[in-house]
Amino acid sequence: MLKENYDLEGALKCYLKLLKSEDYFDAHEVLEEAWHPLRKANHPLKNLVKGLINGAICFEHIKRNRKNSYGKASKVINSFERHKHLLIERIEYFEVFEEACFEVEKLKKKLLSSTSS
Repeated sequence: MLKENYDLEGALKCYLKLLKSEDYFDAHEVLEEAWHPLRKANHPLKNLVKGLINGAICFEHIKRNRKNSYGKASKVINSFERHKHLLIERIEYFEVFEEACFEVEKLKKKLLSSTSS
């Protein structure tokens, strides 16, 4: 588990690395550490970051095969859905945010295809 303090850009990069290696819980934790100061400061990107955090944790529930994990995941992923519109080119660290959102979208499609088969 990584317990370092990350700036937002560093946390996003670490989140991506962990997400790609299917370390969803750690991805959630790393980004949550960077999210707390954003939330306290009422930063305009706090909700986008929270959506990414929720995206990671929903995949962790599925990975651990938790009871009703797909149902819970579909509810949690709604947080990501509600806030992904905040991804606009003029935001700070746009490229890293864009890649993070892309990865969550890929995982979401994988989730949806596995629930329909």
